[in-house]
Amino acid sequence: MMHTCDSLAAELQRIQSRPSAAAAPPVLSLFVVDVQGDAAEYARRLRSVISPAVRLGGRADFEQESLPVDGVPDWFAAVSSQAPEQAPQFARAGRDRYAEHTGGGRPWELQDWLYRFDPDEDSRGWEWWDATPVGPSRVHIWADSWGESSFGCQELLWAACTAGAVRIDGPAVHTSAVWSAERDATR
Repeated sequence: MMHTCDSLAAELQRIQSRPSAAAAPPVLSLFVVDVQGDAAEYARRLRSVISPAVRLGGRADFEQESLPVDGVPDWFAAVSSQAPEQAPQFARAGRDRYAEHTGGGRPWELQDWLYRFDPDEDSRGWEWWDATPVGPSRVHIWADSWGESSFGCQELLWAACTAGAVRIDGPAVHTSAVWSAERDATR
């Protein structure tokens, strides 16, 4: 599915404030993430990375050779660079976990990662839905994959790993009622 200006605006709104249960599609994809440290802090870090990328998707000129990096957290820019040693430990460890999780997937360069948010790029098979802390060190990342159980999500996995994931399971498709019940329980 191609992303549109309207869908990117709605996605950005969901990153900035949790969506209502009434707005949920019939099914959502779930990633179960164990994190090092505080689950709520992890969710904030992850949102801080996804937000500027989705914002770019709605207004950047993707014909340019490089995209502006305004708003991208310094730690994420560092871990997605040729000098990852300048990133904090959680991000460097996440860089290694990404390679393990993807069977040797190479680290993303920041510009390559940002270009995946081009609305005309069809390899990003998801939109952000929510991140729900469900324990002291566990977060559920919910994505709208339009009902697909297998979809392009390497850029989401990169962000999830480098934000401090210790382990990621998923995606698994669930009815949105599962997310809604969880959302209501964690208000």
